[in-house]
Amino acid sequence: MGGVQKGLQLLRGRPLIEWVIERLRGQVDELMISANVEVEAYRRYGVPVIQDALKEADGSLAGPLAGLQAGLMACSNPLVVTAPCDVPFLPADLVQRLYREMSRARADVAFPEVDGRAQPVFVLVRREVLPQLTHYLSQSGRRADGWYEPLRSVPVPFDDPAAFANVNTRDDLGVLDGGA
Repeated sequence: MGGVQKGLQLLRGRPLIEWVIERLRGQVDELMISANVEVEAYRRYGVPVIQDALKEADGSLAGPLAGLQAGLMACSNPLVVTAPCDVPFLPADLVQRLYREMSRARADVAFPEVDGRAQPVFVLVRREVLPQLTHYLSQSGRRADGWYEPLRSVPVPFDDPAAFANVNTRDDLGVLDGGA
């Protein structure tokens, strides 16, 4: 999107981050936003804004897993769920379904799967896996699904691909603005 903050882009007159907050607020006990730029703009949503502790050697951001690491370090709950700010129509029962399957499988991580494809940036994870994530990041691991491969993880089938559609371009935003 040309270097602009996706979470602050408008969809139907509201920033994308508001859509995600609205979808998650009723599903979780504690809500945080992971942001490294435009931090003050995100603070106006009245929830803690956390920043990555980890940066690349050149000072650049280390990616979404660094945000998960910061969230695991900052949270007070034994479980953390993640969702990107550019997926405005995520399922209203996302956390419930992930938790149910995580508990059933006695897993450390649960993630959605749509049409046989993992959606690894959406995860429900036990806070106790922070050491494994930190080690993975210290070894320059950056793949969203790579860090939990050695852990007990469970895919959770979802049948609505539109619920996980993300906004990567202004064209994507325009398509969503006209429908859904």
